[in-house]
Amino acid sequence: LLDQLAGDRQTRAILMYLEGVTHAKKFMSAARSASRSKPVIAIKAGRSASASRAAASHTGALAGADDVYEAALARAGILRVDDLQELFDAAEALARHEPLAGDRLAILTNGGGAGVLAVDALSRTGGQLAELSAQTLARLDAALPPTWSHGNPVDIIGDAGPSRYEAALAALLDEPEADAVLVMNCPTGLASSAEAAEAVVETLARRTSGTQKPVLASWLGGTTAASAGKLLERAGLAVYATPGQAVRAFDELVRYRKAQTQLMRTPASGVEGEAADRDAAEAIIEQALGEGRTILTEIEAKRVLAAYRIPTVDTRIAETPAEAAAIATQMTEAAGAGAGEAQLFAVKILSPDIVHKSDVGGVRLNLDGPAEVEAAARSMIERVRADRPDARIWGVVVQPMIHRPDAYELLLGLSDDATFGPIVMFGAGGTSVEVVADRALALPPLDTMLAGDMIARTRIARLLRGYRDKPAADLGAIAAALVRLSQLAADLPQVRELDINPLLVDAGGAIALDARVRVAAAERTSAGDNPRFAIRPYPAAWDGLAETTEGPIRIRPIRPQDEALYPEFLGKVTDEDLKRRFFVALGEVSHQRIARFTQIDYARAMAFVALDGTGALVGVSRLTTDPDGLLAEFAVLVRSDFAGRGIGRVLMERLIAYARAEHIETLFGDIQAENTRMLTLVKTLGFAVTPHPDDLTLRLASLDLAGGAEGTGPD
Repeated sequence: LLDQLAGDRQTRAILMYLEGVTHAKKFMSAARSASRSKPVIAIKAGRSASASRAAASHTGALAGADDVYEAALARAGILRVDDLQELFDAAEALARHEPLAGDRLAILTNGGGAGVLAVDALSRTGGQLAELSAQTLARLDAALPPTWSHGNPVDIIGDAGPSRYEAALAALLDEPEADAVLVMNCPTGLASSAEAAEAVVETLARRTSGTQKPVLASWLGGTTAASAGKLLERAGLAVYATPGQAVRAFDELVRYRKAQTQLMRTPASGVEGEAADRDAAEAIIEQALGEGRTILTEIEAKRVLAAYRIPTVDTRIAETPAEAAAIATQMTEAAGAGAGEAQLFAVKILSPDIVHKSDVGGVRLNLDGPAEVEAAARSMIERVRADRPDARIWGVVVQPMIHRPDAYELLLGLSDDATFGPIVMFGAGGTSVEVVADRALALPPLDTMLAGDMIARTRIARLLRGYRDKPAADLGAIAAALVRLSQLAADLPQVRELDINPLLVDAGGAIALDARVRVAAAERTSAGDNPRFAIRPYPAAWDGLAETTEGPIRIRPIRPQDEALYPEFLGKVTDEDLKRRFFVALGEVSHQRIARFTQIDYARAMAFVALDGTGALVGVSRLTTDPDGLLAEFAVLVRSDFAGRGIGRVLMERLIAYARAEHIETLFGDIQAENTRMLTLVKTLGFAVTPHPDDLTLRLASLDLAGGAEGTGPD
């Protein structure tokens, strides 16, 4: 239904009542597609927490079902609202106004009390009160009586007539620091509400569309305001009964803008540094599963993290207390005996049957030297054996204490939701994470910008920016760890829960002090990634070389950051070739349009780019499937100065191989009858070419894949 309404030209917005999702992948694909073309607003019933389940990690315990839905809807670009009134208020606001440029609101009122109520409502939503410029304040001073508020909200006093409304509104519409204006009227015996409304309408009518910014209205007074409200509505303004209702509509415009920006933005190129060692991490997990274990030891968990370039503290296994003391001696010598402060250590129990070590007294900190390490290890092993005689005790782990007095303790984690699959969590860490419950969730895959959004949604984010004499934490290091954790989830579907608690972060970077991982046997997709992902991750397995008439060329799936390659690419394609590809003159290509080329949903589309030796884009092939994934339309475009080198052929061959692997039954495309070069190519690839049923200037090329060889994925 989402797909149908998204394609219906008569539908301007989609309003949805949602109780639950039964097929997360199809829902996310349809929702992301629909919200790119028109507003999608949802009211999700069932905010109360579902029955708690046993979880092996803090992340699993904290990731409530409604929080996951919140993260999924946000990632799909859907505006979530709380009740039916808000559903229709949001629809009206989005239907009447263009997306906002920012979240700064200017308020115009003839009643100070209404202005205060609006400011209170704005503070609850997290919006900003616009800071009026000196030029605007001067204009208002010249037009208003001396008793006006001299700030935002702009209170033009209860006896304000039409001229004051006109002058004040005109000044606020010109204010560069305001992204929208809320104009309000309180009924008084000193001025007419209807005349104030007429002044607003006339002021807006004199503005050109290019300088118009969203204007919301709240005319108080019930029947007194009825005629004024109708006048404002006929002029295209959204009118609300109370200041709070109007501010909530403004917040919906702000949240919708953020959702659209997230859908259309161009992420950075990813995390710099060494590539992850997927094979090493998988070997650790498979060994544990082969031994019948579902919980990795702390050492194993940290080795998995290290394979994904997440910094961890040096951690070593000691089977006996004497061995623990020897390890402490080695660490002291490695750090430089006698240099600086004394080396302190942490000792933790090592048992595959104990997940939360601190619950059984299995953690000792700040141990001063090998002797204390040995004594702590001995007493710990004895105590845990007495308290947990059923648990297997493999010894202890020893690690140096990390002395970072300005560091913050954070929690990073993965959980597996029954509906949406892997979920990434970020928040405040430490032993009281469930009590503090300061966290943000997101659906992977993540990039650094999405990771930054996660960080910003938590309360601890304000502390991480630094305060008083405490320096800001390295937010880039946190974002990088979240992105690498997302990649780990994509590569290793065996990982069902993962905790890094704490991740210690200060201005010098991040380091994981403790980690726990729960694993289970799992399958993969044909591309080798996690089939549980609700949003399909980047299919890196399809990245490889292909032979052309002039040697090998790299062909890989398109990435969002490839937007930077498009201007040069399109600039070297002739107008004639562009018309053959798009059937119309392309003209100037906007960021939004190129973003649609590069930011695709890999669950229902694919595009392969061909890159020359310098990394320049020289060709693109793409397919887009129907919602059921059985029928796909293809297209291909090669840079004009690279024509005749076989690039179009290898791009099409890679596309056909991908279609087979995805079990697409039919691949088709429209080709201009005069485009003989393309018609010849598809015929040699096995396509049937017939006259187009709807256009005599076109030919329909189709390839039946249902009866062909079974696709097995990339070589």
